[in-house]
Amino acid sequence: MGDFFSEIAATAARSHVQPFPGSSPNQFSEPEQIDGRNAGGPEEMTNMTTMATPEVYQKNLEQFEAALKAQEDAGIQPVQEGEIVNGTVIEVQPRRVIVDVGYKAEGVLPVTEFTPDKEGNINVHEGDTLEVYVDRIADEFGIVLLSKEKADRLRKWDEIEAVARESGVIRGTVAAKVKGGLSVDIGVRAFLPGSQVEIRPTRALEDYIGEEYEFKIIKLNRFRNNIVLSRRALLEEERAKLREELLERINVGDVVKGIVKNITDYGAFIDLGGIDGLLHITDMSWGRLNHPSDMLEIGDEVEVMILSFDRERERVSLGIKQKTPDPWTQVEEKYPEGSIVEGKVVSIADYGAFVELEEGVEGLVHVSEMSWTERNIHPSDITKVGDTVKVRVQSVDMENRRIGLSIRETMPNPWVEAAENFPPGTVLEGEVRSVTDFGIFVGVTEGIDGLIHISDIAWVKDFNHPSEKFNVGDTVRAVVTQVDVDNERFSLSIKSLEENPWEKIAEELPPGAEFTGKIVSKTEFGLFIEVRPGIEGLLHRSEIPGEDLDAFNEGDEVTVRMLRVSPQDQKISLTMRNLSADEIERAGVTVQSELERQLKEKVLNQDL
Repeated sequence: MGDFFSEIAATAARSHVQPFPGSSPNQFSEPEQIDGRNAGGPEEMTNMTTMATPEVYQKNLEQFEAALKAQEDAGIQPVQEGEIVNGTVIEVQPRRVIVDVGYKAEGVLPVTEFTPDKEGNINVHEGDTLEVYVDRIADEFGIVLLSKEKADRLRKWDEIEAVARESGVIRGTVAAKVKGGLSVDIGVRAFLPGSQVEIRPTRALEDYIGEEYEFKIIKLNRFRNNIVLSRRALLEEERAKLREELLERINVGDVVKGIVKNITDYGAFIDLGGIDGLLHITDMSWGRLNHPSDMLEIGDEVEVMILSFDRERERVSLGIKQKTPDPWTQVEEKYPEGSIVEGKVVSIADYGAFVELEEGVEGLVHVSEMSWTERNIHPSDITKVGDTVKVRVQSVDMENRRIGLSIRETMPNPWVEAAENFPPGTVLEGEVRSVTDFGIFVGVTEGIDGLIHISDIAWVKDFNHPSEKFNVGDTVRAVVTQVDVDNERFSLSIKSLEENPWEKIAEELPPGAEFTGKIVSKTEFGLFIEVRPGIEGLLHRSEIPGEDLDAFNEGDEVTVRMLRVSPQDQKISLTMRNLSADEIERAGVTVQSELERQLKEKVLNQDL
């Protein structure tokens, strides 16, 4: 400002600016000569009050009063510093604008207070009327310093205070992001806290820069040049009004439009225009939906049905699927039990796969219904999500909305074919697939293994574990003993390829028959005697005269008689006593009956 004053003073000197409008430079008396020097000259500035004579002082005072009266007669009102006055542009210079404000001196405005256009020109011309603020009356320079910016700002403050007293609502443009919120231009700078931007807190404040909105003045202090605004207050007022209108007109069953406002794991909140409604995930679609975001995005416009609402608590439940008929109403007609249909795999669990027959209608293919032959598998080994599969409807439970499906039932049952191709008594060869504690599994056909139980390996067990006789990959020959289609079991036997030695013994050694055998082992309750190689009979101590076991040792040859034979249980009882005819007859009947029973079983199995 010092440079500006200096420049103004120099300009005034060069252009002989008159101290009063309409006066001439010689209107006032020349300064008195004191000691041959001009008291007002540049050579020496001294205190005029001290050096001027009473006559000179009185003369100047009279001249000033005359000039002031001339101004009043001309209608020129004096101006005061701090006032806002109207002025007329009388000249536009490169660095300032000269304005006539009706004062004895001309007013000066810096051109920097005018916004230039793209070409650098300012929009002000001679004859324009401007409202300006009297910043300083500089009589020593013969000028009045003016400010258009201060005038505009003060007028704007007056307008803002008037708005604050009335509605409190004012328009403004978001100018910049500042600490804690946004700076808004409403003619002067105002502060918009981040918490007052939206109804809900928002982090992306940068998105609001450059946008024009209406705001409510919630705090104003002109002395501190402080204005605080709120956009949230207006939004809440508008929302409350819309909410009241909405609650008055909506009814259960109405279909309305809304905007997706928020998405959670359990559903989505829809802005209906004044109130938010909950669209639960279970009410979005008749079909399977893993997450609401699979169907909706924030900002989407959706059409929803009013399912229920509580006017007092202002809670609204919404639905989308309810706009269309429930597909389950026609399930029994469209998918009767036994029908073959196609569907898409939509989900896989450890226990099976869910197949969508149509939107909103799914069925479960249990893992046991996926394959006729595959065992101990995971459903993902058979199918995957997105696959189109052919299924057979096994059951329909309308009450619980469950449909049981089967993939394997759409294909021929290999177990039925196996039963037809391998009747009992069929001799076959196969490769050992696995060896277990209870027997060995032998490959019969693709996907079907037959079990040779440990008891069906040999008539006389001469091993402790099947692995002592067989290895995976060995080829074995066996006979089919049973094919159980319902339970999917295929039974084989190796020992059945040979004659049953127990039956042969029963024929060769009937009850009472005497023979010689070697003591194999000795126990507290009796002696085990070898009857045939690998087959032993028990001579209980009660069947030994005097029950004297000490008279016998392992390896001794002894003569004994056959008491009874049980081919079924593979047990032989021996005695050293002489059997009576009745005992021999009873034992013989028992043996004969068992042999006949076994024969009947064998014939029956062959017929099957």
